[in-house]
Amino acid sequence: MTIAAANLSDPVVRAVVTAINAGDRAAFVGLLTEDATMSDDGSDRDLPDWIDREIFTAHGRMNVQTESDGGRALVATFTNDTWGEMRTAWRFTVDAGKVTRFETGQA
Repeated sequence: MTIAAANLSDPVVRAVVTAINAGDRAAFVGLLTEDATMSDDGSDRDLPDWIDREIFTAHGRMNVQTESDGGRALVATFTNDTWGEMRTAWRFTVDAGKVTRFETGQA
């Protein structure tokens, strides 16, 4: 079972997933603070490089399976042209309507 992006509980996370699935890099970046950070499988990464390589140039898409922590923690099937389909966990830290940090990795 998947949860449609429009039905995700947290409005900022909902907008992030919608931007990813639409391939809308500008909308995605607009949801981040200027100093936002991220990690992948426990290692901090260069955020602009990572989102381009893993999401936007690789046609990344998220199909959310579950949400918890008020909608700020997701388990999703993430698919991109580089790695194919993976079961991933995502955790978002949101402050004042913007993502300050997100962490992802295999679930």
